[in-house]
Amino acid sequence: MTDRDNALAEARAFFDAHPEVDAVDMIFTNMCGVPRGKRLRQHEALAVYENGRFLPISVTFADITGRDVEETGLLWETGDADCLCLPVPGTLVPAPWGGAAAAQFVTSFHELDRRPHDLDPRAVLANVIARLKEVGLTPDIAVELEFYLLEREPAADGKPVPARAGGQHRNDIQVYGLTELEDQRPFLDDLYAFADAQNIPLESAISEYAAGQFELTLEHKPDAIRACDEAVMYKRIVKEAARLHGLEATFMAKPFADSAGNGMHLHMSLVNEAGENAFAAEDPEGSPLLRHAIGGMQALLADSFALFAPNANSYRRFRANSYAPVAPTWGVNNRTVSFRVPAGAPKTRHVEHRVCGADANPYLAVAAVLAAMHHGIVNKLDPGPAIVGNGYEQAGATSAAPMPANWFAAVDRFAGSAVLKDYLGSRFVEVFSTVKRSEQDRYFAEVPQLDYGWYLRTA
Repeated sequence: MTDRDNALAEARAFFDAHPEVDAVDMIFTNMCGVPRGKRLRQHEALAVYENGRFLPISVTFADITGRDVEETGLLWETGDADCLCLPVPGTLVPAPWGGAAAAQFVTSFHELDRRPHDLDPRAVLANVIARLKEVGLTPDIAVELEFYLLEREPAADGKPVPARAGGQHRNDIQVYGLTELEDQRPFLDDLYAFADAQNIPLESAISEYAAGQFELTLEHKPDAIRACDEAVMYKRIVKEAARLHGLEATFMAKPFADSAGNGMHLHMSLVNEAGENAFAAEDPEGSPLLRHAIGGMQALLADSFALFAPNANSYRRFRANSYAPVAPTWGVNNRTVSFRVPAGAPKTRHVEHRVCGADANPYLAVAAVLAAMHHGIVNKLDPGPAIVGNGYEQAGATSAAPMPANWFAAVDRFAGSAVLKDYLGSRFVEVFSTVKRSEQDRYFAEVPQLDYGWYLRTA
């Protein structure tokens, strides 16, 4: 059977099992990480599985607010031409928050001849994975995402309010608090039920380092693209479960100035052709291959930072003593560094990449980290000695380029990276940089309330 035949057979089997479904969301996640798409009737969804569905190229580079970015030169100049969206196998699943008639599936962008589109984040990631497979390595990853549960209505000043706990507003941290989990049991019960309905391997839940902040873990996957598909699907079920309970959920990097930010921690190892963890070693620092991979992460951290911290708000998260890293450092069993080798049995050796905000696009963040691993391995880069103790106090202990200090510096560094153009594609790097520069122009054209408080009478 052809891929098209397999896709259609999958859809027919799903609708035979769920004949009541007649509101099906087709979802595409563009470079800004925002799910977009259409809601289809059942017969329309079947047609997508048979022939694909056309969407305009502008969807691939719509900015974080959903606006066209004319500066790319790909809008009017192309007539906003159509591209072909094709379903991702295994993603046609119920959407229980919408009732028995609701379902969804993930799509990927393609050229009209069905070649993967170079501006599709899934295709960008697939190309990097192919580079690793050329040297006999396959990534095994898990994505951890932190989020806040918020009241639906903001405070009088417009700022968000953490969700009530025990019927009252709380500002205490209560990290790993069990009562805080119990307070949100109805939400968590629905979240696990939605995950099970969508075959998302959702595991343990914790109350994180701020009022209303939580983290649930997703299972390790030897399929990095599927792991990112599940991360995107997971973010949606978190938001929808929150809505059902009269709340909002946010993965914004830094919603509160005085509270912890939301991170996306990437747990990553590489499997060799014998099916073994290539990072495994009795040494707590891991194998030589793991050291080279970390050396690559250090070397490309500054170049990749615009993908790890893609928005203006992202940069508010990086503060010393905040559990967010501030330098390209690494260490063993140490949460004050960017690249942490967790404690565990020798066969479980891996690295936790702690830099990304939860607002980062999972496909692109993982693509950049895997590109850095490949770069470090093929060039046998040495990360230097592991940090011991407080990594915040040893931020200058590495010769790698420091983290960009702000959004502008990060995008400029990304736009000029010859290495990332090689891994991610020159046009992708150019278009992503253009989109972010357009956002920068519009963001800083606004006059925030803070300006009036600081400057209206003093200037």
